[in-house]
Amino acid sequence: MDSLRRRFEHFLEQRNFATEALGALEARTGVEKRYLAAGAVSVLTLYLLFGYGASLLCNLIGFVYPAYASIKAIESPNKEDDTVWLTYWVVYALFGLVEFFSDLLLSWFPFYYAGKCAFLLFCMSPGPWNGALLLYRRVVRPLFLKHHAAVDSAVSRLSGQVLDAAAGITRDVLRALARGQALVTPAVVTEVPPALEGDPPP
Repeated sequence: MDSLRRRFEHFLEQRNFATEALGALEARTGVEKRYLAAGAVSVLTLYLLFGYGASLLCNLIGFVYPAYASIKAIESPNKEDDTVWLTYWVVYALFGLVEFFSDLLLSWFPFYYAGKCAFLLFCMSPGPWNGALLLYRRVVRPLFLKHHAAVDSAVSRLSGQVLDAAAGITRDVLRALARGQALVTPAVVTEVPPALEGDPPP
């Protein structure tokens, strides 16, 4: 519990949007920012446990900050943070796929969204206990190394078949257009003789 408190206080010492907002609130209210942060975390936790729209809040927590951090990582010259956030998005996508097939069952469990939010926060936590890196190294990477050759060959074969089908469809469409153009007969144009000088104009 003591290490968790130290991590929390270390987070509050960093400079980012959340800590600056907490600093502004601290200056305005006179309440220390660690108490404000603990209160905000408590309110969010209670809302995730009992609030309406907890799934939206959970998905926002799992998406908004990681998207912001990913954009900052892309813009920074350091490539280590790119790897961290790419790993997060791989784990997030796999979790979303698993959740899609089990959502009907899991959403009936009490406090599901609080657990999901805790899992996503675990996956984006900084430092050596980053959940996304742990899951990637222990689950995703071994599966990828075991099956990537078969997946690559299947994708290559499938893309070749798709390209062949697209070329065949294009060829058939062009032939049909050419046949349709040949069937259209040009309109017969009759020349009108020039009017005689004495004739009244039409």
